[in-house]
Amino acid sequence: MIDIHCHILPNVDDGAKHMEGSVQMAKFAVSQGITTIVATPHHLNGRYENYKIDIIENVKALNQRLHEENLPITILPGQETRINGEMTTDLENGHLLPLNETSGYLFVELPSNHVPRYTKRLLHDLKLAGVKPIIVHPERNKEIIENPDLLYDIVLEGTLTQVTAASVTGQFGKKVKKFTHQLINANLTHFVASDAHNVTNRGFMMQEAHRTIRQEMGEAMSEWMIDNAQLLLDGEKIVGEEPMPIKKRKILGIFS
Repeated sequence: MIDIHCHILPNVDDGAKHMEGSVQMAKFAVSQGITTIVATPHHLNGRYENYKIDIIENVKALNQRLHEENLPITILPGQETRINGEMTTDLENGHLLPLNETSGYLFVELPSNHVPRYTKRLLHDLKLAGVKPIIVHPERNKEIIENPDLLYDIVLEGTLTQVTAASVTGQFGKKVKKFTHQLINANLTHFVASDAHNVTNRGFMMQEAHRTIRQEMGEAMSEWMIDNAQLLLDGEKIVGEEPMPIKKRKILGIFS
């Protein structure tokens, strides 16, 4: 299994605090059946800055250590960049790092409580610049939860999304779990990834998430998402069913 979103690099953000923590995370990932992890440290989120050149060097160092530990897992470079108006310029200047460096797929993180007005325009500009943006964990964005049509419009125009394994299983609460399942059923998301930060309160949960997806949405959906992760690393096109809007039900005059 491939995990395309993980904070396993040591001492660069709020993920692994040191190399031993990274090794511990890698061991746990192996126990979950994960063979490849894309390291995606936070970038320009107001707390952390992790530029392409530094991430690549940190990934090399971590892979060397994991090789010494004889762990059957490979770390690939990636980045989780908070949306900002300079992304296309930073891409041109070599500061942004697509997943697996050459895949052409680029993570874009929204603020947790709203969707900036310029989001659709920026996503369009990134596509014109030659990358394929992926919105990470939209199921945890307050404005998208309240107005799912915002995400529907974005996906309809060709942007992909990735939900968190712990959202699928309910670790972020019943509301987020319900909304995550709605996104999957409406073909509004294309990947499930761990977004793991440690092995305690922000672990991998990949096996559990795919077990839930198989039970609730069927084997085919789980296999599709697993296959999509490999297609992403290879830089291939992700093809899915037509996205659908999420309809809110009206019960006793109240929308739910």
